Amino acid sequence: MTAWGATDRGGPLAGVKVLDFSRILSGPYATLTLADMGADVVKVEPLGKGDETRGFPPFKGPLSHYFIALNRGKKSIALDLKDPRGVAVAKALAAQADILIENFRPGVMERLGLGYDVLSQANPGLIYCGISGFGAESPLTDKPAFDIVAQALSGAMSLNRAPGQSPNKLGLPLGDMAGSIFAVFGVLAALHQRGETGKGQKVDVAMLDSLMAMLGYLAQIYFVSGKKPEPVGTKHPSIVPYGAFPTSDGHVIVACLTETFWKSFARCLGLPELAEDPRFARYDERLANRDALETIIDARMRQETTAYWLERLDAHDVPNAPILDVDEALEQPHVAARGLVQTVTHPEAGEMRVVRGPLRFDGKAPAVGSAPPLLGEDTLEVLGEILGMDPAACAELVAGGVASVPLRDTVAAEEG
Repeated sequence: MTAWGATDRGGPLAGVKVLDFSRILSGPYATLTLADMGADVVKVEPLGKGDETRGFPPFKGPLSHYFIALNRGKKSIALDLKDPRGVAVAKALAAQADILIENFRPGVMERLGLGYDVLSQANPGLIYCGISGFGAESPLTDKPAFDIVAQALSGAMSLNRAPGQSPNKLGLPLGDMAGSIFAVFGVLAALHQRGETGKGQKVDVAMLDSLMAMLGYLAQIYFVSGKKPEPVGTKHPSIVPYGAFPTSDGHVIVACLTETFWKSFARCLGLPELAEDPRFARYDERLANRDALETIIDARMRQETTAYWLERLDAHDVPNAPILDVDEALEQPHVAARGLVQTVTHPEAGEMRVVRGPLRFDGKAPAVGSAPPLLGEDTLEVLGEILGMDPAACAELVAGGVASVPLRDTVAAEEG
């Protein structure tokens, strides 16, 4: 066993200690990202069921697919945070932590006695990040929020459809993940500043704020024109041709974001004259005549197969792609060449494949880390190795219902 902060997996965050009070997705994805960069993460879970996602089917052995995806490379300690003794353990861990991440509604951690004002007194260098639906200062602060709520309020859902169809949720849980990503940005910026000042700070991240920050040029369309962006399906609101085009047996993605690519695409179609047609020669003209141009492109591309067009588009150096299902995406040669899928082994669930983080440093990706933990799998290690409690004190907390361990470890805890 290794002490907290001593995990030798490499990565630029090796030695950084992260205390994770989060559950479900927005917090766990942030701490997973930190773990993938080498940080040592201790996840604090409630007794009994632990992180709610532990119960989401399907399962690999005793572990939920959802929990596996977001919690590899972390240690798990199960604590009763409604018991003063459990809160005392949490405070002792926070006193050693570099970063703390939680994703309760604003005010919950304060009511538990674990707010930033309290914990920073014992650890002035603590970087404390709260992720919530709407942040600490919003008329919606007390409103419950999940990914789909943030998507609906951000405007993103209104655009995720073809014209005339009903609004649709993004396939990726981007409302949650946007909060995660900006939380990582925030804590790393605060970590850098702490290196200059020695002081930590509180980072407030709202899922809705984060997703709206990702609107980018879509927000600017409204600010510049005064008109809301309209749904265009796979197409682009201001670039033509761009999106999915039909073939004789499917669809192909084509993305002509520059004039060079547009002229190459016209030659690829065997219709070079399109690039000189005054209706289609420039960005604004193609946009104004979108329907006419796409009708011509559709008719030409329907004459050949997807495979034919993919080969021809590559030959003409036009950005393109087939539309893969998730299984096809995970098994494609790019994923294998980049080592994006790794295998980890769990003592009860056995071998499992996971998607590692995307970052490489000096050409090398940090090690993927351990398999996701069972609930409370590392309780005894955290209490003994990190907090220095003797075996009898650890056993007393377990026997008193303040902390818990997996069933296989119960005897060991009782025997001390």
